[in-house]
Amino acid sequence: MSDAVQNSTGPWRGIGFWDHATTCAAGLGELAVSSGDKAVLRRLAARLAELAARPGERGKAELWYRHNALEGTRPLILADPENGWNEIIMESDVECRGTLARRWEVVLRKELFWAEAIKDDRPVEDSFWIGYTFADDGWGVTRSIKGGREGGAYAWDPVVREERDLERLHFPRIIVDHETSEKAIALAEEVFSGLLKVRRRAVWWWGMGMTFDLARLLGLEGLLVLLYDNPNLVRKTMQFLMAGNIRRLEELEADGLLSPNNDSSYVGSGGIGYSRELRAGLPDDQPVHVSDLWGHSESQETGSIAPEMFEEFIFPYQLEIIRRFGLACYGCCEALEKRWHIVRRIPNLRRVSVSAWSDTTRMAESLGDRYICSLKPNPARLALPVIDRDRLRSDMITSLRQTRGCKVEVIMKDNHTLGGNPANIVSWVQLTREAVERVYG
Repeated sequence: MSDAVQNSTGPWRGIGFWDHATTCAAGLGELAVSSGDKAVLRRLAARLAELAARPGERGKAELWYRHNALEGTRPLILADPENGWNEIIMESDVECRGTLARRWEVVLRKELFWAEAIKDDRPVEDSFWIGYTFADDGWGVTRSIKGGREGGAYAWDPVVREERDLERLHFPRIIVDHETSEKAIALAEEVFSGLLKVRRRAVWWWGMGMTFDLARLLGLEGLLVLLYDNPNLVRKTMQFLMAGNIRRLEELEADGLLSPNNDSSYVGSGGIGYSRELRAGLPDDQPVHVSDLWGHSESQETGSIAPEMFEEFIFPYQLEIIRRFGLACYGCCEALEKRWHIVRRIPNLRRVSVSAWSDTTRMAESLGDRYICSLKPNPARLALPVIDRDRLRSDMITSLRQTRGCKVEVIMKDNHTLGGNPANIVSWVQLTREAVERVYG
């Protein structure tokens, strides 16, 4: 069973909007959309195209361009319910019957809910993104997971316990089914003809931090113990993971399989990628290089170790990868203030996560107006059937005052549940806008 299934509490596995293109890729035997399903999809697509044509949508995109260039804007707001989508779009809401058509329908319904209900600063586009159909055999070992049913806690059994176990691993191998990938594009163009632009978006990774894979190979507790008991094994495993990720980047680049992410793509652990600095002056048909992209690294799994250990065992391997990208994002849920003096060495760093577990004041002082302050409120506040509106508004006003001199974006993510109440995410956006108005005027 995959980790994504372990974390999900409903039928929708591709729960974040960065997964949409992958979700829309076709599997073997799925390349068919019935006339009835086509009618459903075209009805939803027509509504999406109508919403995307609203004059304000281009204005939203321009805000992200300016924000990502560190120009002055008000704080931008992005709200992705993530696993909460399982409480917004129920299986009973989906009308299509075909397997692929149902996934396409879910993505369209998510886009419509975003545009009509959430109403954050994410632009609505008249585009339908499809990824590649591919297989990835990972690091060559099967991981055993204990627990995790129905969204509960789980743990990884270590598969690397000593150095000789590394001999069982191999670098990830991505095998693309080009025929199915192209037929999926053609099918979507036929289904959405005259309504939406069908575009390719290859999504091969979320981040290049590697400590998630490190913890899955060594076990999370095993990793923390091995830092003391067998530090050389940790180093060798990180070296292997680094080499494998660099090989993957080089092969994807050489094979022309990278897609630009300086558009409406999700980048880092929250934020939208609009940028005129990346691929500046290049026509769309020019090959994409790693140096044309936003990159992302983080190390949530090592959040409890000393900065000196992070500096020795983790950061050098991350830096070797992240410096290859055009612009860099760093961090997710870990607090960064104690390791900021290390992370700030990333030469192309632009976006920095300030999580709910960070010292917001210290991070604001460190970031100033030189980096994007990606502020992440605590998602647990939305996990109750009835939210505390006054506390949400008050907490956000406090956070915005603490970060007043920064280039701020406010990202709601990592929601495991919305307390069964989809209105929570809608109310959060409204309350955050009220807080921005109170602090910024």
